[in-house]
Amino acid sequence: MKRIEAVIKPHMLEAVKERLGQIGISGMTITEVRGFGRTGGKTEVYRGSAYVVDFVPKVRVDIVVPDSMAADVVEAIAATARTGKIGDGKIFVTPVDEVVRIRTGERGEDAL
Repeated sequence: MKRIEAVIKPHMLEAVKERLGQIGISGMTITEVRGFGRTGGKTEVYRGSAYVVDFVPKVRVDIVVPDSMAADVVEAIAATARTGKIGDGKIFVTPVDEVVRIRTGERGEDAL
């Protein structure tokens, strides 16, 4: 199994969620996060004073899928969340050793 963690722009979340539903993803965890990459944030102006916003708002989407679906999920997220501008985000894929559904005790892919 693979854990796919995608950090994307907040306004892209609905489109990504809809696209993932089309390929059979029925569950995910969404977290509002803040961070910055190479750009180091952006400059804003408030009441005539310029200041740097160090941490840009983003959304993190976490999904655990069978190995066979991982490439399709990564491609779906990348294609849907891509705007071509700085700050589109990143996708991280890591192995998952075990999943346990607390309610039933199911383990492995059955727990997904």
